[in-house]
Amino acid sequence: MTFLNRYIFAFSLATFLVSCNEAKQEPITAEENPTDVYIKEVQGEYVPDRRVARFDVTGEEYEGKFVLRGETTNPEALARLKEKLDSARIEYVDSIQVYPAKDLEGKTNALVRISVANIRSNPKHSAELATQATLGTPLKVLKKEGEWYLVQTPDKYLAWVDHGGVTLLSDEELKNWKASEKVIFTEPFGQVYEQASENSGTVSDAVAGNIFELKGVKNGFFEVEYPDARTGFIKTSEAENYSDWLNHLEASEENLVETSKKLMGLPYLWGGTSAKGVDCSGYTKTVFFMNGMIIPRDASQQVQTGALVDDKKKFENLQPGDLLFFGTPATDTTKEKVVHVGMWIGNNEFIHSSGRVHVSSVDSTATNFDEFNLNRYLRTKRLLGEEEDPNLLLLKQSELFTASPSKG
Repeated sequence: MTFLNRYIFAFSLATFLVSCNEAKQEPITAEENPTDVYIKEVQGEYVPDRRVARFDVTGEEYEGKFVLRGETTNPEALARLKEKLDSARIEYVDSIQVYPAKDLEGKTNALVRISVANIRSNPKHSAELATQATLGTPLKVLKKEGEWYLVQTPDKYLAWVDHGGVTLLSDEELKNWKASEKVIFTEPFGQVYEQASENSGTVSDAVAGNIFELKGVKNGFFEVEYPDARTGFIKTSEAENYSDWLNHLEASEENLVETSKKLMGLPYLWGGTSAKGVDCSGYTKTVFFMNGMIIPRDASQQVQTGALVDDKKKFENLQPGDLLFFGTPATDTTKEKVVHVGMWIGNNEFIHSSGRVHVSSVDSTATNFDEFNLNRYLRTKRLLGEEEDPNLLLLKQSELFTASPSKG
């Protein structure tokens, strides 16, 4: 190659490199972007668990200022971030969307209007089933995307529900619904009939925990109304006036065990929290709900609830209704991982959803001995008697379904 050719080649290469660098500027690194530090601090302080709250925020530099973009369900977290940025004298422009979204036009509540609504991790039917909510459950509506709504369940879980499963309400409409008299379906499965007769047509199925407005009683049937104004009839032997049910409800060891066994054999369903299928924590959640207690959704959240009973396999200290947690213990380099939960029922046995709801034993001489879970046992927690725990919601003290808490 001649000197001239080498010069032309070098000049062309340099021009090309400069052009590429000008066309694609390197993004600011974490060290160069001061907003990243404060955003992470706020996330850790206010939104440590994305399953129950969101603070998805970034700061992008533009003309000497930082543009804050993203979304949050926690206005307090946003206010705290602004305080930190102001104290650090960082100029910014707030372009963060705080939910509920304004385009919901005040319809920021919803009631589940089918026996069981599937609530998914993303706004599409093919997405992972995150959790479920049963008929009559109030949901907080945060935003809409197509025909899907981002909602928050009473246990604070965030996920997406299809529009066909809910009826949207304003605050005033929800208040009126709460003021109405209700019926709760108490059997695992059943039917709502068109007329006060088992020989009439069916309006829909019903499962344990479904809540309807009560319109009257006729020939051994409750006349009920759905959140979407459909009407039907439920056998009085399969349901109960909600206030009466709540007033005489007692979350005792015996009642928890009795409820747990009514769901024996129920199939395992990832994300399931109803009589149509349950995962391990969805099963314990359903058992406690039918005894008047709303507990956190996942096993890794439930383990943070209640009082520690045992972590040494001293099963003689356990009482029926205690929750046993299983998984991988922490090491010097890894965190503890809670992956399974079951409920103690006495006689060295616990009931849990794994494949199906069934009873296992920690006794190595028993025919139902569960060596696999015994080997990954972590600890046992007790929820009964821990009414002051902030992770528990007691229906008798809650206005979730009624205008005022029960006096019973």
